[in-house]
Amino acid sequence: MSGDEPLPGASLGLPAQGRGSLASWPQRVLALALDWAASMIVAVGVFGTGVLTDQGWRAWMILAVFFVEKALLTALTGSSFGQLLAGVGVTRTDRSAVGWWRPVVRAALICLVLPALVIGAERRSLADLALGTVVVRRR
Repeated sequence: MSGDEPLPGASLGLPAQGRGSLASWPQRVLALALDWAASMIVAVGVFGTGVLTDQGWRAWMILAVFFVEKALLTALTGSSFGQLLAGVGVTRTDRSAVGWWRPVVRAALICLVLPALVIGAERRSLADLALGTVVVRRR
C-alpha cells in the first residue's frame, strides 16, 4: 500500500486496527466455516444424516439452519455463532443498531452466495453495501 492510499475502513470512520476496525479476511472466512460446520451439526442432529446424502427437502436443511442461525443470532447479538467465535460482528456504518430486518435480509443474500462473493470497497459484500452494514472486529 502506498503512503497516499487511505487505510481500509478510513472512509467509514473506522479505526485502523483493534476493536471496531474492519474484520480481516481470515477472520471472516473462519467465521463462515464455523457457521456452516455448526449448521451441519445441528441439521444432522435434528433431521438425521439424510441432510448429507438425501435429495429433496432434507438436502436444503443445512442451508435452512444456516439461514436461521445467521439471521437470529445477528439480530440478537450482532454476530452469528461463527462470528462470535472468530471475534467479529456486523454493525451499521452509522453505528446504530442493526435491528431485526437487516440480519434477515443479509442472511438471505449470503445464502444466495453471489452477493456474498462480490466484494466492493472496504471489504464489504454486496449485501453489506445494500444494507449499510460492515463486518468489524469485536476484540
